[in-house]
Amino acid sequence: MTPPHTDTRAPFTLEWLNRTDDALVLQWLDGVYEHSLWVAQAALAHRPFRSLAHLKWVLADSVAQAGHEQQLALIKAHPMLAAKPVSGLTTESQTEQRLAGLWQATAAQSRQLQDLNRTYLQSFGWPFIIAVRGPRGLGLTPQAILQELERRLEASPSDEFAECLRQIHRIAETRLNDKCGTRPEPGGEVWDWHQWLARFSDPGFAEKGELSVSYLTAAHQACAQTLVLGMRACGFDEVFVDAVGNVVGRYHPARPGAKYVLTGSHYDTVRNGGKYDGRLGIFVPMACVRELVRKGKRLQAGLEVVAFAEEEGQRYKATFLASSALTGEFRQEWLDQLDADGVSMHEAMRRAGLNPADIPAIQRDPSHYLGFVEVHIEQGPVLNSLNLPLGIVTSINGSLRYLIDITGTASHAGTSPMHQRRDAVAAFAEWAVYAEERARADGNSVATVGMLNVPQGSINVVPGLCRCSLDLRAPFDAQRDAMAQDILKKLQTVCEQRGLQWQIEETVRAAAAPSDPGLQQRWEKTVTEIGLPVHRMPSGAGHDAMKLHNILPQAMLFVRGENQGISHNPLECTTADDLQLAIHALLLLMHSFIC
Repeated sequence: MTPPHTDTRAPFTLEWLNRTDDALVLQWLDGVYEHSLWVAQAALAHRPFRSLAHLKWVLADSVAQAGHEQQLALIKAHPMLAAKPVSGLTTESQTEQRLAGLWQATAAQSRQLQDLNRTYLQSFGWPFIIAVRGPRGLGLTPQAILQELERRLEASPSDEFAECLRQIHRIAETRLNDKCGTRPEPGGEVWDWHQWLARFSDPGFAEKGELSVSYLTAAHQACAQTLVLGMRACGFDEVFVDAVGNVVGRYHPARPGAKYVLTGSHYDTVRNGGKYDGRLGIFVPMACVRELVRKGKRLQAGLEVVAFAEEEGQRYKATFLASSALTGEFRQEWLDQLDADGVSMHEAMRRAGLNPADIPAIQRDPSHYLGFVEVHIEQGPVLNSLNLPLGIVTSINGSLRYLIDITGTASHAGTSPMHQRRDAVAAFAEWAVYAEERARADGNSVATVGMLNVPQGSINVVPGLCRCSLDLRAPFDAQRDAMAQDILKKLQTVCEQRGLQWQIEETVRAAAAPSDPGLQQRWEKTVTEIGLPVHRMPSGAGHDAMKLHNILPQAMLFVRGENQGISHNPLECTTADDLQLAIHALLLLMHSFIC
């Protein structure tokens, strides 16, 4: 009798994968990692696999646990990208390159690909690797592949080595999807929604193909109306735009009077930003509602999704003004602020058809809610480096910001003996190294000097003045404050020892927002149910959840970013598969509430 699934093209079942003979499983997994069956062999030691997501992670982690030489061999096992069919390609590689349209490239594209491949190989010593099916899974165009090859030629060898491994894991993911007969369809549609909303961009950026959406601009209002249409199409029971421009959708609970879970994120962007920052946290819950509507299902808790109109503070100096309105912290003096064109916030609201007098009425009553949860792209490299699609946020870091002047004496670089100098930059350098070391000692604190200026500096003058910024962040206020005390004490000590003066101005003090233990545990349970390891991490960036933290318990879920997790950048991206897992996690979370 023929054993089940000896045909490696047949869809798998998790039960078969966990109970069948090693040889048959290896036969089935052959080709997932190009000419590298050792990856599957290492993964078999971790059976039983809890889910397809768990299998993908175990395979990727098996590569991570291997030595550098074995990883390099895996990279070198991959073929060069070709603009025409070549012999020796595996069936999987042939399918992928054909899907990407590489074999239909123009003659000019073919020559450019050959030249860039040659340059890349000379630069790094291994072939250029890209998952040609792309983050959506439907295939990249030849031009997109060429642009990415050109961009990555500028990377450092260590960064490019890591990026090649990430691309290999993405290739393996799409191949596993094929073998399992599965497609991340809701995740793919949510991926498309991000592209759809990114059509709207402010003047000066739209013409260059860049994304920038500032509060109450024409592009911003187009985004709002598009979100209204999208929420209605998904099946929300109520959809409206409130007094500050938030787009609100409510999906009612099964029992009238039951409480809601509040969720959402922002739809404004930084200048020349990415498509996923904020918007991912709007579209994922929209997809959840659509899935519930399709199944004709209501949950014990209602779901209220808020697409916050402003979080980035690009047009007015009133960051988090949209979520502040929900917490009752909107400040009336903000209405008098002027933008770069001299337009007040009050006037901008009036032009957009909003009535500032209605803002107090949109404050939320905490007694009507179970809490606030936010799904957000990580905006950092941690999950990407761990090959993990989801992460649990333990706290949104509290921050402190300072502007600092260090004043010494400007003097002649040639005639000033080293032991008699009062060098402001040398003092800064000694102190800045300490700040880095002090933050690193905490493990999860960060210290950043983002601005450095030497006014009237000259190549032949000992610097007499150094101006800089200092940004400190930590998961808890006490931890942040202790770090600040040590770093500022060090500044005093360095300046006193060198005979310098210093001035400090505190410009920002934002409280940390630790995750609610109960909600955080719910997120952890959902990630475990999906079959993934639980990775806990602080958020170094600010989020709308920081404001809702003032009135409601809150907890966040991070979704892995591609391109080493870069954010606030056009390269910001995630995959349809990771979006699918985020949708699954939020649905599981919503099912966990028993009202």
